[in-house]
Amino acid sequence: MAPTRERQQRAAARARLEREMTARADAARKRRQRNAYIGAGLAVAVLIAGGTWLGLALTGKEKEQTPAAAAPSGCQWLPDDAAANPNLKEVGKPPADVPKNGKQTLTLDTSQGVIEIEMNVSAAPCTSASMAYLASQKFFDGSKCHREVTEGFKILQCGDPTATGQGGPTYKMAEENLPAGQNPAYQRGVVAMAKTQAPSSTGSQFFLVDADIPLSDGQSAGGLAADYTVLGTITKGLDVLDKIIKAGAVGEDGKAAGDGKPKLDVTIKTAKVGEVIAQ
Repeated sequence: MAPTRERQQRAAARARLEREMTARADAARKRRQRNAYIGAGLAVAVLIAGGTWLGLALTGKEKEQTPAAAAPSGCQWLPDDAAANPNLKEVGKPPADVPKNGKQTLTLDTSQGVIEIEMNVSAAPCTSASMAYLASQKFFDGSKCHREVTEGFKILQCGDPTATGQGGPTYKMAEENLPAGQNPAYQRGVVAMAKTQAPSSTGSQFFLVDADIPLSDGQSAGGLAADYTVLGTITKGLDVLDKIIKAGAVGEDGKAAGDGKPKLDVTIKTAKVGEVIAQ
């Protein structure tokens, strides 16, 4: 078993990580609750909260007359609540039909060096397609990696053009390629997608793992649940990530912190994606 201090650090890091990932959803939910007192706002909020509401509100007779909808095909890009979250950036949506197998390289040219990520198109086709689309729209260009965790976990979080932890595109998607049953759940060199605690809340933010993160069993301290899409693995630039993590993080006061912004400035100058290579 890990020493008590290490378990406590992992538990604290896990709690901080999940709190930030849920912040955007909490803010949107509070705004929707506030708007519930406005007639038109109520309708908008309910429709945003879930596309099934409209069907559930139909009378029994209307339900009988409405044929069952066909199961959706392709990737589903779910609209996010841009009115509730001004940090979202409108760049359109990727196509619904995307490559379903192979691999694709995402190259991040950062202020600290180049990091290449091999995206697993076969296991995470929708997430890979979304990242490729966002890169083509220069969504990540000029953005800062806004968070670094060094206590318990060792991760660098990027993908938010606003560097607030609340930003992303005006769409979200369902999770895929989850590391269920794997331990460690997120190995050193893995790149996974950040999300809130709500399902289908994956956006553009991602985190680079610098040390193995065990699978949480829901009972003992430490670890992460298998809730975050594994996009792929770092094939070049692990030394760059090591350097960033080793330099540490700082809090708002500029002092060293186990969870804060990277002490070294990490700006994604450009993000480019190569062609899909069939396997």
